[in-house]
Amino acid sequence: MLPADDLSPDLSRRPATTDAELATRIAAGDAAALEALMRECNRKVFRIARAILKDDAEAEDAVQEAYVAAFLQIGTFRGGSKLSTWVSRIVINEALGRLRKQKRQNTVVPFSEDYSSREVQETVSMDQAGTSPEQALMRSEIRALLEAKIDELPMGFRTVFIMRELEEMTVEETAECLGVPQATVRTRLFRARALLRESLAREIDVATSDAFAFAGARCDRIVSTVLDRVARLTSSSSD
Repeated sequence: MLPADDLSPDLSRRPATTDAELATRIAAGDAAALEALMRECNRKVFRIARAILKDDAEAEDAVQEAYVAAFLQIGTFRGGSKLSTWVSRIVINEALGRLRKQKRQNTVVPFSEDYSSREVQETVSMDQAGTSPEQALMRSEIRALLEAKIDELPMGFRTVFIMRELEEMTVEETAECLGVPQATVRTRLFRARALLRESLAREIDVATSDAFAFAGARCDRIVSTVLDRVARLTSSSSD
């Protein structure tokens, strides 16, 4: 942890106005500047890392390691790209390194067992006042389905989809982070969208066949009620 009392006063008193200045402050040991960078980048880089690793805990560890690496390498930042893009590349490299290590060890990282339930609870608790628990739960279930389908995409498509659609990064920034041509980013995003639509359409088709389910107790209840009424009618007419 960086000691705040060791900061240079002229650096810590004013906010950074440019990426170069922020990098300079971080290199000088400004903990507030490092925190500002992390809070700016956290959601983006976590989503990118998770797109590669498909595991919350692994992605969080990768992001932490990448931030430490970024701090150690901050003196190499020359301002040729945005600082957030520079950090994103370090996160991508860290996540890919972990993925290669998993493959060498023939290890498959599972989803956290409580992932869906935890996300549902967080969504319900954070929902706006006035929204019913049923509506909040429905939205969280839809989100869980969407996340599951995104996780099923091939890694290259999944990563581009997260960066472009969720984080709304530009084609140029996405290509720079991933080290691929811009045309490749566009192609992968197109394919990701198509695969996601197909996957969700299949889920909808299955759900449609089960909509307003009728079999089981309801069917038995209706049959029993009608037979009972018919029996009473028959009995009355015979009298």
